[in-house]
Amino acid sequence: MNQVKHLIDFRQDIKQQISFSLQEDIGNGDITASLIPAGATATAAVFVREAAVICGQDWFNEVYLQINRDIDIKWQVNDGDDVVPGQTLCTLTGQARSLLTGERTALNFLQTLSATATLARKYATTLKGLQTKILDTRKTVPGLRLAQKYAVKCGGCNNHRIGLYDAILIKENHIMAAGSIKAAMKSARQTTDKPIEVEIENLLQLEEALNAGATRILLDNMDMETLEKAVAVNAHRAELEASGGIRLENVRATAETGVDYISVGSLTKNIKAIDLSMRILMD
Repeated sequence: MNQVKHLIDFRQDIKQQISFSLQEDIGNGDITASLIPAGATATAAVFVREAAVICGQDWFNEVYLQINRDIDIKWQVNDGDDVVPGQTLCTLTGQARSLLTGERTALNFLQTLSATATLARKYATTLKGLQTKILDTRKTVPGLRLAQKYAVKCGGCNNHRIGLYDAILIKENHIMAAGSIKAAMKSARQTTDKPIEVEIENLLQLEEALNAGATRILLDNMDMETLEKAVAVNAHRAELEASGGIRLENVRATAETGVDYISVGSLTKNIKAIDLSMRILMD
């Protein structure tokens, strides 16, 4: 499936996300920051309170580019870096009002994308030494699709399709509406030349999908024994992807059945924001 393009390719996406988020937070003005003299300057540091994989620097930077381009940000880490509790991530210097006005929005993006990258790194590490690749899904935070898929890559996992436009995934309801896997596959081939994958739920459907010429098949919510049988039946005729009920506790065992891919919705859905903090530094 397609990979998320390099960050530069969705620069406009970042600008729009930050613009909306700042409007949501600031509205017609930051009345708390107005308590600080307009000419006051300060230096602040962002540090992390827990082990994590950092992701989201460009979103963080964009917050201050839109608030006050004169804010100077010096990063001490890069996206994809492992960090430890107490580590300083960056320092910011400039107008004190601007530093405080952008604080929450900047940290929101950084803590959320770092959460995705951190969980992805755990999954990637769990499969170390195996050929099976971990994929994300479309179960992303609304409005953060490309951002979270970028974070998945930073954590060491891989992207599935980006949306409904760049690949076909024939699911149960599509098969029901089309009448059969064969009919759905035929219609898909007549519709597009983009990648086509079909989701199946049992070994009979697997045979039907293979007979219809499927080259990539998603094995939905199968237990380990059935996955092993599916791999044997497939005999390398198609690429196989396991999905459903995948957790850190069972992902390696799932990979050891011989599937090519494992898609994990929790990479972008079941995340816990990384604990970050910004503090004004005293002279």
